[in-house]
Amino acid sequence: MNTRRGFLSVGLQAGLTLAALGQWPHADAQAQATEPLPTQRLQGWLSTPRLIGQQRFTYWGFSVYDASLWANATFTANDWAKQALALELRYLRDFKGADIAQRSMDEMQGQRALTPTQSQNWSTQLQQLIPNVREGERLTGIYAPQKGLRLLHQDQLLGEVRDHELAQRFMGIWLAPETSQRQLRQQLLAGAQP
Repeated sequence: MNTRRGFLSVGLQAGLTLAALGQWPHADAQAQATEPLPTQRLQGWLSTPRLIGQQRFTYWGFSVYDASLWANATFTANDWAKQALALELRYLRDFKGADIAQRSMDEMQGQRALTPTQSQNWSTQLQQLIPNVREGERLTGIYAPQKGLRLLHQDQLLGEVRDHELAQRFMGIWLAPETSQRQLRQQLLAGAQP
């Protein structure tokens, strides 16, 4: 397996983070002074955004991204797929969007088999939607149950996934019990009610 692709695997475990600047050791002082706090950035997406959990994801000793899960105050871990939430990934190295999309597909396939049609359609959607990311940049996924997913890059809307099954499976990369990264899931859901 290509090492870069391996990093991506987890890098996208792909995507979507609302890390509070100032809480992560790599954030620089200028960015901290100019970037709004996640609660301010999420006001239009979640009614009462609060940090549920966060964790730095590493793969083979390399830091890949800092992940943060935001949701409304009533969020419960067992019903994560039935509630609005935002997952932000702040990348700690550069990745190609195509690699992130492919790793996302691999992760979704690993949780539960996809049909050939799903695999082709979903791969195309993710390849078109996910951009290249540079160190320090954020991808944020805003999930709405039975509606879909909005993907933001540096707080700018990239597009929407209206296929609610794809949206749920994509967020499941981090939050589903079947995730390949159970420790990351546990930390992201640490502040949620059961």
